[in-house]
Amino acid sequence: MLRGASVILLVFLNTLFWGGLVLLLGFPKLFMPRSELRRRWILMLAWLGERWVGVNDRIFDLLLPVQWDAEGIDVDDPRGHYLIVSNHVSWVDIFAIFRVFHRRAAFIRFFLKSQLVWFPIAGQACAALEFPFMRRYSPDYLARHPEKRGRDLVMARRMCRRYRRVPVAVAIFLEGTRFTREKQENQESPYRHLLRPRVGALGFALAALGDQLDAVLDVTLAYPEGQTSMWDFVSGRLRRVRVRVRRLEVPEEFLTESGGDREAFKRWIEAVWREKDVLLDRGTLVP
Repeated sequence: MLRGASVILLVFLNTLFWGGLVLLLGFPKLFMPRSELRRRWILMLAWLGERWVGVNDRIFDLLLPVQWDAEGIDVDDPRGHYLIVSNHVSWVDIFAIFRVFHRRAAFIRFFLKSQLVWFPIAGQACAALEFPFMRRYSPDYLARHPEKRGRDLVMARRMCRRYRRVPVAVAIFLEGTRFTREKQENQESPYRHLLRPRVGALGFALAALGDQLDAVLDVTLAYPEGQTSMWDFVSGRLRRVRVRVRRLEVPEEFLTESGGDREAFKRWIEAVWREKDVLLDRGTLVP
């Protein structure tokens, strides 16, 4: 209990300090036209974000017994453009991805649910750092408001186009939500350890960044001790985190403005997900 409270307090203070700086210095960006000054300003804000990641890692190393088992991270260019796709198990996933790519790739922007923009300090700091926010509409709502269909994906594509001018790593949890057995059953997922992938945001990100991408990276996250929570992590109950990274060969047709044939794209993603499920099923990542 004491360890968990200490880690939460230190991470909160770290977020308060660096997030506060991002908010304060991000405000002038609202009034800057697209220019070299704005580009440099965004890079400066991303530098602050990297400091936040670095201090968090030091806190975890000092207070937590976690063993970080990461393989396949062959990127080492903080000035490059990377697109990261990952499965989603726990809130710990975000800290794991930040950690393994820290100083190896540019500051990571995650696709986030729109509700998180209201999370004190951190949500507004993410907005200042130009994280793409996605709103999920229910089928009933879309039936009543068909004009809303696809609007968030258009906004995501517009945001990704901004990244063409700055080094960036964009991360997407393709399942759209954290994995649970209940969600797996409700979806009738064909995978043993995964939910069905959602392809919309990834398609727009590929089309928007296209020829700018240095690599598309597939990240597989696993917790050998079973389903975990953020409290398990900060309290020291979580002992091992396993991360496997590989480069994906993306067919050229999916890197164009049109994005290629949607059904073909969906089949390609499903093949990637089947390979990820096999990796998780081998027993080297999960029991």
